[in-house]
Amino acid sequence: MSTALVPRPSAPVADGPTPQADSDAHLIRLWLARSASPNTRRTYARQAARFRAQVGKPLGSVRVGDLQDYLAGLPGSSATVALAASVLKSLLTFAHELGYLPFNVGAVLKAPPVKTTLAERILDEAAVHRMLALEPAPRNRALLTLLYGGGLRISEIAGLRGRDLAPRDEAGQVTVYGKGGKTRVVLLSTGTWRLLADLRGAAGPDDPVFRSRKGGGPLDASAVHRVVKAAAVRAGLSAEVSAHWLRHAHASHALDRGAPVHLVQATLGHASVATTGRYLHARPSDSSARYLSV
Repeated sequence: MSTALVPRPSAPVADGPTPQADSDAHLIRLWLARSASPNTRRTYARQAARFRAQVGKPLGSVRVGDLQDYLAGLPGSSATVALAASVLKSLLTFAHELGYLPFNVGAVLKAPPVKTTLAERILDEAAVHRMLALEPAPRNRALLTLLYGGGLRISEIAGLRGRDLAPRDEAGQVTVYGKGGKTRVVLLSTGTWRLLADLRGAAGPDDPVFRSRKGGGPLDASAVHRVVKAAAVRAGLSAEVSAHWLRHAHASHALDRGAPVHLVQATLGHASVATTGRYLHARPSDSSARYLSV
């Protein structure tokens, strides 16, 4: 009788890596989930849906010519085309990195150059102070002051709760959950802190800092937007003024008054000092043109 050992069957060998997405729609959901910003997710979802509807084919069948034709046919400014190109590059790069697409066809896309219009959206100090002084409602005045004095984004200020505010020395500080899921702490001036403290009164730590008059819940971004728009009209400013204009004003005015660029970067939560440096270029302190006789 043979005593030879019978070899055990080997485990099946996988044909390749496990697919991470089952369809284009599934891939896009995974791609959108990477962003912590609801606004970014909405913008990217709209851009992706528009592209898919226009091209009318699966992502795996998209060719460079499809991308170029799509961008060439987009109505609007160069900024609109640049945004679409950036979103498509992000989506196709993600698909390639995930192994969903064998080739990153978006790598060759070139976004058109975009004229920088930042200088057009920076209010001077007199205009900002006019907005604050003419606001009759204490809640709205505190809101506008914090948007400008703290350099907060509209999404950051809408979600503030009492526990996000804390006294500090003669004034206070606010803890902000910002873009990209990053948390930062912003020290506030005495005047800004006093307005917030008066507004808060005896409210609890879980209560919204800025309450809606309907139901007492937190103001949403659209309500903050309306407050800013009304204040701009009241002050005789452009109808285009938004909450982000007050953030631009914070950066520009702080730099004008000698604040170090890295400090402004930390206060605003910019990922790169180059982003903050745009304000120096938008409002230079000097120019060779001043040295000419014309």
